[in-house]
Amino acid sequence: MLVRVFVLIQTEIEVAKTADVVAALKKLGGEIKSVDSVTGPYDIIALLEAGSLNEIGTIIDSKIQSVAGVYRTITCLAI
Repeated sequence: MLVRVFVLIQTEIEVAKTADVVAALKKLGGEIKSVDSVTGPYDIIALLEAGSLNEIGTIIDSKIQSVAGVYRTITCLAI
């Protein structure tokens, strides 16, 4: 079963950090299907698809949260 999640990402306060994080996430590819800057309390929204919630957790922990400039993430499971 394909698991689809939206990851809301808050970046560090510097405005340039958001553009840097978007560029870094887009380079990762793979299960990260799209990355967009957004307005509101979060700076970026990313769409991920993987075969399980465990895979999603690993992607968020090892790839997204390790990108320089990522301050906080919230994961929203699509149902």
